[in-house]
Amino acid sequence: MATKQQRDLRDLTQAELRTAVADAGQPSYRAKQLERWLWTDYVSSFDEMTNIPKALRASLAERFTLGHAKEIVCQQSSDGTRKYLLRFDDGASVECVGMPSGKRLAVCVSTQAGCGMGCAFCATGASGLTRSLTSFEIYAQVMHVARDFGRRVTSVVLMGQGEPFANYDATLSAMRRMNAPEGPNIGARHLTVSTCGVIPSIMRFANEPEQFTLAVSLHSAVQRTRNILMPGVKRYSLIHLYDVMGTYVDKTGRRPTYEYALIRGINDTDEELASLCDFLKGTLAHVNLINLNHVEGSKFEPSLPGRAEEFVRALSRVGVEATVRDSCGSDIDAACGQLRQRSAR
Repeated sequence: MATKQQRDLRDLTQAELRTAVADAGQPSYRAKQLERWLWTDYVSSFDEMTNIPKALRASLAERFTLGHAKEIVCQQSSDGTRKYLLRFDDGASVECVGMPSGKRLAVCVSTQAGCGMGCAFCATGASGLTRSLTSFEIYAQVMHVARDFGRRVTSVVLMGQGEPFANYDATLSAMRRMNAPEGPNIGARHLTVSTCGVIPSIMRFANEPEQFTLAVSLHSAVQRTRNILMPGVKRYSLIHLYDVMGTYVDKTGRRPTYEYALIRGINDTDEELASLCDFLKGTLAHVNLINLNHVEGSKFEPSLPGRAEEFVRALSRVGVEATVRDSCGSDIDAACGQLRQRSAR
């Protein structure tokens, strides 16, 4: 049984892993072998590490744990999407989603168990925050989906439960592990992190060396509307968000994405559309328009059919590219805003 002093072996840095191998009196190349078992083969027990000497396995088992994500429920949508409820060793649970399309496999992962941002239209926020995930727990979701589909993951969006930038270090560490050759080796531009607009972390992200992609949940360019929809970022005004996104583009040269869930009578009015066009005109940006997905107990309703295309045309007239995003897995509550850490009914 693990003691409180024991760390998970996957939480060790490369340097710490080399030290652990040296402390066991083993040659340094064993650390590389261990890395492959931990991150590429994603084993769940020390006994599976067949080319590691028994003495080293026993030594590691005495000093470290080897956690893994246990699947509680897997639901499959009519469109092939699969939603998973995974539980970690301390009982915390999260949902993640696998979305196949031809030869591609995209995964949506969570960075926190629950969420503390309280977005009014999101099922996750209604349950509050349990805790932030470790780097490994974020990574484990990707590997679990890859194993279940029996395919390589080609892209990851960190858009599941939680605010990634409220768990910045673990999020970045997990993304780097996803990008690493000894891991899934997913291209940096195919790794997207989504934030509600935590301005200090956007500035920090702009200075990271990797070509990771940034998405910002905007949902309104009218301050009073955004405050109602997204109370967790009230302190970060749209004026400051506009400024920091300009800095982000100047520093990185990369096009950020803005996510906008269309809610009938709330953020889909002509006034809201005009404000959105004003906010983005002259900037490097792409807008993902999302038809609001049903959330049990919510007072919000999706926009009327055709309204999303009107937004696309209006944004195009001011030089902003926009697309209407398909909602994969909505029939199993796996679409944007529907994740809420519960078993199938």
